[in-house]
Order: sequence, then structure tokens, then C-alpha cells
Amino acid sequence: MSVEASRRQGANVPDGKRIYAVGDIHGRLDLLEHILRLIQSDSEGGCAAEKLLVFLGDYVDRGPYSMGVVSRLTGGLPAGFTPVFLKGNHEDMLLAFLDEPGTGLNWIRNGGNAALLSYGAPPDTIEDAFFGSLAGLFEANAAFRELLPDDHLLFYRNLKPSFRIGGYFFAHAGVRPGIALDRQAGHDLIWIRDEFLHYPGDFGAVVVHGHTPAHAPEDRHNRIGIDTLAFRTGRLTAVVLEGSRRWFLST
Repeated sequence: MSVEASRRQGANVPDGKRIYAVGDIHGRLDLLEHILRLIQSDSEGGCAAEKLLVFLGDYVDRGPYSMGVVSRLTGGLPAGFTPVFLKGNHEDMLLAFLDEPGTGLNWIRNGGNAALLSYGAPPDTIEDAFFGSLAGLFEANAAFRELLPDDHLLFYRNLKPSFRIGGYFFAHAGVRPGIALDRQAGHDLIWIRDEFLHYPGDFGAVVVHGHTPAHAPEDRHNRIGIDTLAFRTGRLTAVVLEGSRRWFLST
């Protein structure tokens, strides 16, 4: 499905480029495959010399195929696209669990259990960790480290905090008002909510983000939110940006 949106003064993509930004996937490999087909089809109608494919983070957790999503992203995307992979708060929690397993309870209780299961960690170990067993957390960590492919670990560790082009700034969660875009704290870029979402002013660019789910894409004068709770609703959303135009694709 594609929905055309209006032109916005001051928010432009450089000539010759088209950007596709994809919201929170959360382990839904089926929806990722679907949105990639929609993007491929949509791109055939354009003449941009360069097509960028920006993923806004939260590839893992909650849905059943975290491992499959990352394998798809690392194994090759549609030809002719330049990918940009941003870090979400769920990847941040996953990495924290890898480095300090004793701190991983919050991650496991917020969908990390599904990610561990997708990588083949023993269900009994995941259950022990989920219910707060410190021994279970360390056992789950050991299993995850053994099962995690090297290219997946490299993918997680190399995720970018943000990306800027033309009149747009891309971050998983948003930005802190009043702080220059090139001075934003990494924690805010992947975790911020209310201070960003309710701010009526100019951020210095239109911010394209996920993180906070809504029933439909939020197309505001200062931000574009495209987390449509895909893992639960079956609606994975992408925004397409070219020149001063923007439109949406949705599964």
C-alpha cells in the first residue's frame, strides 16, 4: 500500500537521491520480506541515481524471527540500494546483556526471550533467566555467545547512532530539543520519548524515527514517526523521501 503525502517546506533530499526508511521490525521476517518487495517495486518507478535504504533499529525481540531478520539484513538486500543500519534500544539492551549478563533481565522480559529462542538457546535456560535466576542469566548468556554468528555480532556492534542527509535526520527514538543535532547523546537517540514527541518547535531538521508506536505513520512538521507496532499489527511501515516529496509504504 502506498499513501502520498504533501510537500514540506525546508525538508528536502539532495537531487538524484531517494531514501527509503523502514520502521521497527522486531523479529518479523515475513514483514521485512514484504516491505522489501514493496520498496523494490516502488523504486522501479523512479529515476534517482542513488537509492538509500535506512533501517531505524529494533530489528530483534518480540517477534519470532530475530535471527532470521538479521541474517536477511546481513546476507544481502535488493540490488542497487545503499543500506544504513541504525541502532535501536533493543539492540542496545542485547549488547549490554552480552557484555554484562547480570544486567539482562530487563532485556529478556522485553522481548529478548524471543530473540534468544530464535538463536536456539535452550527454552529452560531462557525461562530461568526470565524469572530472575542469576544463574539462568549467565547460562543464557553463555548459550547466546556460542550460538551467535560472528557476522551478527559485528552487525550489532557496528550499528550507527544516527544519520543525516539534506533536511532530514534519522534516529531510532528521536532527539533532545535544544541540543544541536551533531551533539545529541547516544542514550537520547535510542531511548527518548515525551520530551521529543511533544516538542512543537524546530529540531534543525525533520526527524525520522521509530521507537514509539502509533496506529498509523505520524507525519508532523518537525518529525515523521513510522513505528506502527509491526510485530503485533502486521503493519511494517516505510517512508519514502525524494526532493521535497514524501510518501509511505506499508505491509
